[in-house]
Amino acid sequence: MTIKLNNQTKGVTLGLLVLAVALFAFAFRGIFFGESEIGDRESVTLERVARHPLSGEWLNEAMELPRVYGVMVENHLDSRPQSGLDQALLVMEAPVEARLPRLLAFFSEEQGVEKIGPVRSARPYYLDWNAELDAVYAHVGGSPAALALLQADDTIDIDEFANEWFFWRADEMRSAPHNVYTSLDLLGDALERFESRFGAEDNAWDSWTFKEDAEARALGGTVVASVPSVTIDFADEPYVIEWRYRAGENVYRRFQGGELHEMEDGALIDANNIVVMETDVEILDSIGRRRVRTIGEGKALVFQDGEMIEAVWKKPSRRQRLRFYDRETREEIAMNAGKTWIEVIPSLDGDVKVVKEGE
Repeated sequence: MTIKLNNQTKGVTLGLLVLAVALFAFAFRGIFFGESEIGDRESVTLERVARHPLSGEWLNEAMELPRVYGVMVENHLDSRPQSGLDQALLVMEAPVEARLPRLLAFFSEEQGVEKIGPVRSARPYYLDWNAELDAVYAHVGGSPAALALLQADDTIDIDEFANEWFFWRADEMRSAPHNVYTSLDLLGDALERFESRFGAEDNAWDSWTFKEDAEARALGGTVVASVPSVTIDFADEPYVIEWRYRAGENVYRRFQGGELHEMEDGALIDANNIVVMETDVEILDSIGRRRVRTIGEGKALVFQDGEMIEAVWKKPSRRQRLRFYDRETREEIAMNAGKTWIEVIPSLDGDVKVVKEGE
């Protein structure tokens, strides 16, 4: 049987044939050249399954709550250059004796940080911040109050004085007490050894709220900074800390004593969020040990996306997360995914200098 097509039908048929060929070519373009827009959109969707609970970075698959490691890292002039701080996902910086800043650097278990330090001694207030993440706590000795607290609570305590095989001393680099180092592999070994003693299987902590970077950066543009830098004066030079905003990357770069804060391997420190929080700081004894209030609430400044938010910090108890709220709206401030540094000081008025656009 012969079927005859009129001109209109022929036109429709020809059009359908052209469309079919075009769709076929479009589909195979992605196979041969990896340029399928549909495939790209699907891959983006597949790669953005869940956020990392500590950093907020997007993951391509959901993960169990990771074990966090908190390491006491000194910031004395004799300890520089340090190692590993550039890879910390969260850092608490607060004053110890003589107002010198000391750091509690937090890492997630899946990171491969091969050298962290120099590691120094514990103080009670760092233990309160460590507790909210159920973190393995690495240190070298501590103040009497800190050691007493470690004896009384359930912190997974890895003290170099009693567990030297999970640390090493780099005597060729510098003298004690500025020469103790550890790694995440060694601390993982320590956790395996002590998890039954400390109940380490009870890992449980709350994540922050995270957001996307500023819209301008997400579209490939540059964020215009209204607040390009913030300076925190802990104890005069060389302990004046400055964070300078880098619009191209939408990050803040760290300086100390007017110079880039460079690691032993040459790495620099960038952060996606900077928080400066004010709290009560009291000198306890002639040595200069301090009591730093960690529980309750107080004023804070949050720096992200080149902007400054006047905020309130709140930490209801040792086990609950330190969080930050917009002072005006009272809403919790969502953090940019990535790295966060929190500077703890006795006064926002006397110890902080904020540079605004045009100044």
